[in-house]
Amino acid sequence: MIGSSVYEPSTSASWRVALPHTTAAVPVARALVRTALAEREHAADRHTAELLTAELVANAVEHTSGRHPIELVVELLPTGCQVEVHDADPEPPGDLTRPPRGEPDPWQEHGRGLLLIRALSSSCGHRPTESGKAVWFRLPAMPRQRRPD
Repeated sequence: MIGSSVYEPSTSASWRVALPHTTAAVPVARALVRTALAEREHAADRHTAELLTAELVANAVEHTSGRHPIELVVELLPTGCQVEVHDADPEPPGDLTRPPRGEPDPWQEHGRGLLLIRALSSSCGHRPTESGKAVWFRLPAMPRQRRPD
C-alpha cells in the first residue's frame, strides 16, 4: 500500500537521538523505542525492547561521567531490531557477553541489568566508538501469531 504507515518487512529504518545524561533519559528512551516499534508496526517484542533499552540507558547514566550526553540509536531491520546506547566512556560495560560467576545477590538493588540483556536478547555486545563506546542488543522479529498484545 503506497503511503501506508504499516511496517513492510523488506524495509529498514533508523533513529539517532541525543539524551541528557540524567535518569530522566530512561523513560524518554523507553518511549522512543515503543513509539518507533508501534509506528512502524515492527515485529520485535516491544515490551522486551523497552525493558532492555531502559537497562542500557540506566547503565550509561549510572556508570559514566555526566559531562556528555548519551545517544540512543534504534535500527529496525526486516529480521528484527537493534538498539545501541553510546556514551563517552571507552571502558567496556562489565562482562556483557559472558555470565558472571555465581547468582546475583537477591538483596541487592543493582546487578541484574546485564543479566537481563544477555538472557532476553538474541545477541548483545559492545564496541569502541570515536568518542567512547556503544553497547547494543538485538531482538528478532516475531511471527505475528506469537506476539504479545
